[in-house]
Amino acid sequence: MNQKTINLAITHLSNDLKLKKIIDNHSKPNFKKNNDYYNSLTKSIIYQQLSGRVAKIIYNRFLNIFDNRKPKPEIVIKISEKELKNIGLSKQKTSYIKDLSLYFIKNKNSINFKLMNDDKIRNELILVKGIGHWTIDMFLMFTMLRPNILPVGDLGIKKGFKKLFNLKDLPTVDYMLKKSKPWEPYRTIACCYLWRLVDDENFW
Repeated sequence: MNQKTINLAITHLSNDLKLKKIIDNHSKPNFKKNNDYYNSLTKSIIYQQLSGRVAKIIYNRFLNIFDNRKPKPEIVIKISEKELKNIGLSKQKTSYIKDLSLYFIKNKNSINFKLMNDDKIRNELILVKGIGHWTIDMFLMFTMLRPNILPVGDLGIKKGFKKLFNLKDLPTVDYMLKKSKPWEPYRTIACCYLWRLVDDENFW
């Protein structure tokens, strides 16, 4: 996602006066091109159901296992469960990462996600054990750089909606979809500001 797209998004999102206040008080989100699909999906699995701060610590420990901090499925598949447990990974997440490794070994990194639309990517990745809608949303947002993703299952985003719209309780999926409609086609960028609204600077 280039600066031109981000600038267009900010201009568009600033039409929402509630969102504009957050935009005016925070720096622009930064998106980095990333073609390492395996590493990105591994990161998403590690981040599942953890605070951004804790997940970041465990993920960095994971990267430190490898030369140049670049995990490879052929290497990960051989790492013992005990070693991964020692860096903070649960038995379940270890199992998920091993299954993801097998998926990439089987496909020999030949899948070209760039040629797929969002729905095709979802249909492909949902078949991998341990990868659900939240993980796919993170992949679409921060690896594929798709500009219009709304991760309705993310707790930080739910808290952001609650605070932005002064709700008593966390919002329903239908509420989030309805309220975010004016943000299209830039909901990914809007979500970056929602995370900042609830002080989760380590969301990714």
